Amino acid sequence: MNIQWYPGHMTKARRMMQEHIKLIDLIIELVDARAPLSSRNPDIDELGKGKARLILLNKADLASESWNEAWMEWFRAWGYFAVKLDSRSKAGMKTIQNVIREACKEKIERDRKRGIMNRPVRAMVVGIPNVGKSTFINSFAGKACTKTGNRPGVTKGAQWIRLNKQVELLDTPGILWPRFDDQQVGVRLAILGSVNDEILNLEELAGELAVFLQKNYPGSLSERYKEAFPEELEAWQILQKVAGARACIQKGGEPDTERAASFLLDDFRAGRMGKITLEFPPEGEYDKAIKDQR
Repeated sequence: MNIQWYPGHMTKARRMMQEHIKLIDLIIELVDARAPLSSRNPDIDELGKGKARLILLNKADLASESWNEAWMEWFRAWGYFAVKLDSRSKAGMKTIQNVIREACKEKIERDRKRGIMNRPVRAMVVGIPNVGKSTFINSFAGKACTKTGNRPGVTKGAQWIRLNKQVELLDTPGILWPRFDDQQVGVRLAILGSVNDEILNLEELAGELAVFLQKNYPGSLSERYKEAFPEELEAWQILQKVAGARACIQKGGEPDTERAASFLLDDFRAGRMGKITLEFPPEGEYDKAIKDQR
């Protein structure tokens, strides 16, 4: 699949981040725990040079727990602070305040030496569309501060939110990079719902997901749809079987694979296929990170 999507407001959001970056002490970057590397925006590393960094693996409840731990270790090896959480249920939220203070302890100590006491940490919250930034902010604040939605691009402008005496947050619109150099990154983001479904071929996309599940999570399709899915099935055959299981039948008795594709993607995104991680820490990269830290 060839996926390209970069709405005009995202270009504006990048400029907005550049303007505000000098005002902040910490960048809090939300990623989707099911695809932590694909759901990072490489622009943010360039924009955030010299700033403390905290990675939040959001939607960790939908991802494999063993891979959540592996990704946490991977990010920490590269020098990031990392916390896994589920913003909707607030699981993991209690630890974030302490981690923020730990990430910014050098800044806090510099302020203390200058006689500046209790100045709040200013943190910019960033992430790609539909990763759950607004839900995180509302959960962290304990009140509705921002708009939320299950579609990309709900947040359109930056806004400052004072959480308490210790932390102020700057919410920013979700931004994607102008192109996906690695098309598998684009496919993963489309499967997660970070790319507008209206511009996608959902049958092709669901086929990619089906093949991945057959290879990496054998049994997940059978468990969900109460059908046998032999290993040798191709993507279109899997969609036909899903269509039969969900009674997606067109006039004339033909399976409606377009509707079946929507069911499969919805089931995955809602966690009804089980706890599934779409990508794994790059081989060799972890060892390199550990070596660089020494």
